[in-house]
Amino acid sequence: MKKIVRVTTISESLRDLLKGQLGFINQFYEVVGVSSNGEILKEVQVNEGIKTEVLEMTRTISPIQDLKAVFHLYKILKKEKPHIVHTHTPKAGVIGMLAAKLAGVKHRFHTVAGMPLLVATGPKRILLNYTEMLTYKCATKIFPNSYGLKDIILKEKFTTQKKLTVIGRGSSNGINVDHFDRSLLKETDLESLKQELHIDNQFVYVFVGRLVTDKGLNELITAFDQFSKNHDAKLLLVGCRESELDPLFPKTEHILNKNEHIIQVGYQPDVRPYFAIANVLVFPSYREGFPNVVLQAGAMQVPSIVTNINGCNEIISEGENGLIIPVKNITAIIDAMEYLILNPNKLEIMRSKSRQIIVNNYKHTYIWEELLKEYRKTD
Repeated sequence: MKKIVRVTTISESLRDLLKGQLGFINQFYEVVGVSSNGEILKEVQVNEGIKTEVLEMTRTISPIQDLKAVFHLYKILKKEKPHIVHTHTPKAGVIGMLAAKLAGVKHRFHTVAGMPLLVATGPKRILLNYTEMLTYKCATKIFPNSYGLKDIILKEKFTTQKKLTVIGRGSSNGINVDHFDRSLLKETDLESLKQELHIDNQFVYVFVGRLVTDKGLNELITAFDQFSKNHDAKLLLVGCRESELDPLFPKTEHILNKNEHIIQVGYQPDVRPYFAIANVLVFPSYREGFPNVVLQAGAMQVPSIVTNINGCNEIISEGENGLIIPVKNITAIIDAMEYLILNPNKLEIMRSKSRQIIVNNYKHTYIWEELLKEYRKTD
């Protein structure tokens, strides 16, 4: 059986973002998962039934560590002799594609799921641009996980049209609509959760994701602080902080400390109950590849307010399953939140359409089958 090596910078990406996909592909090829953090890789090994290898990588720019990682991966690839190397995330992309080219791997695939460089400036932007182009130059095929991202790549002249393919209708892994299904949750459990969070009959806006500047949290929290003075609503924040990599502004932290209508629950292994007690997802991100959170919300019958960026504006159709607003615009966030709380009939129409749109276009097994077709083209 031919071998495929899948590489991500952090092993949580193998475990969570590619959940189920690795095990599915392993039925047709021998899959080897490569990433950092051995403990989580053991989970991946058990859950997906694949072999794993530890490769220490950093998410920050660190030339010496990166060169060590390239050499280490080169040795792994010479040992494994894969038919395909397929990388995800920017750091794993440049390390993986460079090592695969040096090791003589014929088929070198890289998935692009968002570009941190789009919000970088100055020397850092120049360095990130160069790194991106190096990744694409070493790759034989690039998979942007949205059509908008494909357009950005071409506009930036990072590579040529012939190297680019979007899998299915977008997304890196699709979504398990049989798991993200509100009907699976007990109403009694949801009522208990609302009591625990001191939510009565208030309108609930939810944000799910990393609580960082890049996700538009400063604008969202500032907007909700103003909005909550005039409306009986709660803002539910589900996700972890990354204070070292992308901290929130001090004034945002001040609002979080004083506004009792904002509820922080931290990282949650199962986000479904939090979607189920919410009326609307607010996701004002600056940049995305193809956001799983918006897919999850839709599958859970929750309409979304999203920014007009690639991925988000492909999942959401204005007025049909949510609203699309400009990036970094506090007033637009307030206006969108106000529109949905004051127009329950429009909200109900959006809610009724949300799940079917996701089921029809982004079911995970559809994405897996489409990816398998790309792999089989190399046989």
